[in-house]
Amino acid sequence: MDFNSVAEDLAETGRAFHARGWAFGTSGNYSAVCQRDPLRLAITASGFDKGRLTRDAVVQVDELGAVVAGAGRPSDETGIHLAVLRERDAGAVLHTHSVWNTLLSREALAAEGVAIEGYEMLKGLAGVRTHEHREWVPVVPNRQDYDVLSREVAEALRRNPLVHGVLLSGHGLYTWGRDLAEARRHVEILEFLFEVEGRRRHGG
Repeated sequence: MDFNSVAEDLAETGRAFHARGWAFGTSGNYSAVCQRDPLRLAITASGFDKGRLTRDAVVQVDELGAVVAGAGRPSDETGIHLAVLRERDAGAVLHTHSVWNTLLSREALAAEGVAIEGYEMLKGLAGVRTHEHREWVPVVPNRQDYDVLSREVAEALRRNPLVHGVLLSGHGLYTWGRDLAEARRHVEILEFLFEVEGRRRHGG
C-alpha cells in the first residue's frame, strides 16, 4: 500500500482512539505494513499527541526498525511491533493505554493473564464463532528495556498461539489484525470486554 495513504489511516486511527479515551496525550503507537518483501512498516513517531495526529507524525521503517521514509524518531516500542508481525504475520499492530486495560493488566500480573468468557462481543474477534469462547489475554511484566520486552512479548505469543492480544502490566494493550480494519475492530472488542470485565469485578 502507498505509504502516504497508510500514514493518513494511522493518523485517523490515533485521533479516533484519543477521542474514545484509549490514547491520552502521547501514549499509544500504531503500525501497518506497506509492503512485505522487503518489509516496509509505517509506524507512528515518538512524542506526538494522538488527539492531533497527522500523517507527518508517521515514519516508515525496515525490518530492523531503521527509518527509510518520513521525518522523526519511530516509537520506542517499534521492536514490539516487529516482534508481533513476525509471530502473527499481521498486517497492522495497535497499542492502546485505556484506563481499564491498565487496571486489569496490573491486577492480572500474578496470574500472567486475564480470562474473558461468556460475552457475545467475543464473536467480534477473528475466528471466534460463539459467546462460549474463552479468551485468554497474556500479561507480560512492563520494563523500559524494549529489546528484552520485545522478546518477552514474542515468547508470550509463542506460548499462546490463539490469543488476539497481549497486555503489558500497568502499561497497555497490544493487538493486531490481518489489516488495519481488523486490528481496529480487535481494539474495539477487547477494550469493550476489558471495561465490562473490570466493572463486573469491581462492582460497576
